[in-house]
Formats: sequence, structure tokens, C-alpha cells
Amino acid sequence: MRPLVLLTRGSPLARRQADLVSARLSVALGRPVEIRIVVTTGDKQTNWSLEKQGGKGLFTAELEEALRRGEGDIAIHSAKDLPTEMPSGLTLAGFLPREDPRDTLVRRAEISTPRKIATGSPRRRAQGAKLFKDVEWSELRGNVDTRLRKVAEGQADATFLAQAGLNRLSIHAWEGLVFEPISLGQMVPAAGQGAIALQTRTADASQYTSALDATSARAVGIERLFLARLGEGCHTAFACHVSGETVSIYRDDFGRHDFPMLAKNVNEAESAVTHILSKIKS
Repeated sequence: MRPLVLLTRGSPLARRQADLVSARLSVALGRPVEIRIVVTTGDKQTNWSLEKQGGKGLFTAELEEALRRGEGDIAIHSAKDLPTEMPSGLTLAGFLPREDPRDTLVRRAEISTPRKIATGSPRRRAQGAKLFKDVEWSELRGNVDTRLRKVAEGQADATFLAQAGLNRLSIHAWEGLVFEPISLGQMVPAAGQGAIALQTRTADASQYTSALDATSARAVGIERLFLARLGEGCHTAFACHVSGETVSIYRDDFGRHDFPMLAKNVNEAESAVTHILSKIKS
């Protein structure tokens, strides 16, 4: 039987996510799985400011093009990095069960209240400014371990990282650093944060969907609806998270709002999203 080919970035976290997808699909589909590494623009341009350059597609475009060329069967993405617009012929087959979606403050152990916080995320900076006053903000790029090392070396007092990534890499401690998860009530995560997305050619999607997680598909799908309607991306301070029957939204111009979200799936959510956005804008 021909192996199922997974396309992924080469970072340690991306490789770990590919391993998780491989383990799930090999069991669910009874097929051998092969992992192929694709280098993206975001991987090559490590000194770029994602906010200034615009982060849209920097970590996904090359994976999508390789998928369209037939070099693999599934492209694996961190859902929060994936633009809402799908290239022609591609779709999302679904998601693995979502990990912890919270953001985590990682600070130097000797500093109880950070004054210099490094993050490339406008979302984290905007909401973090409400938690920490009089902070000097700077940008920080690199893999998870690179960011941890830079903070430990004193390049900043603290940074924010996704708890999901730390969990997947089994990083629960680092010499000289303290890890403090931020509650969902204090900071709304990025749309899709904590979820691994599987993108494939539209004609092939149905053969994978049953092996994936329906709960994550509903939640992330609704979050991506808000993302698409509001036209947001990595360069703006927008956040959206669905937890059960509640959706939390944050944007600088209208602040945070929490609304009921009773829709059972993404199709049912269309009208609810329209109603919520009309309430916010009014």
C-alpha cells in the first residue's frame, strides 16, 4: 500500500505535530505514513518582523503549493497560522483533538513583575498590556527553545508562548525561568490556537474526516468564521476562542465580548456570527 505522505515544516514543534498526525492516521486508516519536510518563507526569514511584513501565509504557502503539485497528501499546520482563504482545489479535512489553548507567560525567575516583555504577537501585546502596566515591548522570533533561551539569557524579562506547544514538546521547566499559564478569562487565544489542522486536496478530504476530531472542527471552524468576517491576520490584535457554548472575541477597537454560541456545527454558526457581529458593531 502506498504510504500517506504528510507535508510539514521542519521545526521541532512542527515535527512533533506531524508525528501526532502520523500516529493517529496510521491507526485510523491502516496505512503506512511518511513525513516530508518543506521549508517555508517564515522559516527562512528569521529576522523579519511578522507584524511589519504581515504574517499571512509566511508559514503555510510553500506547504500548500507542494500539496497542489501532488508532492504529498496532507499538509499539516498549526491552525492559528493558517489563513482563512484556501487556495483553489484545497480544503481543511479537519483537526486533531485540541491541546490546551491558553497562552503562558514565561518570565525570568528573579523578576516577579516583568517590565520588558518580548513578543511578535500584536494580540498578546494588546491584551498583555492590560495585565502588565508600564511595560516596554519588543519582538521575539525563533523556535520555542530559542525563545526560552533568549529570555533566560536576559534579552527580555518575559515572553508569551502557547501552552499547547510547550505541552507537545514536553517542556514544563527551564533553568532560570518560571511558567505561568494565563487564564482564558484574562487573555483570549488566537483563532485556532492549540489545534493542528490537516489540509488536503478537496477531492480527497472525505477519506480523512472520520479519523479526525468533530469537537475541534466545530470550535476552530467557528473561530475561523469570525476571522474571515473581520478580515484579521497575524498583524492585528484580534482574538477569538470557542469553548463549549461560549465564544470570546477580542479586538482593540471594541475590546472583549463573550456571547452564547449554541450552533452545533459551522454551517449552523453562520447566522449566529452575523448576529454577534451586528451587536458588537452597534
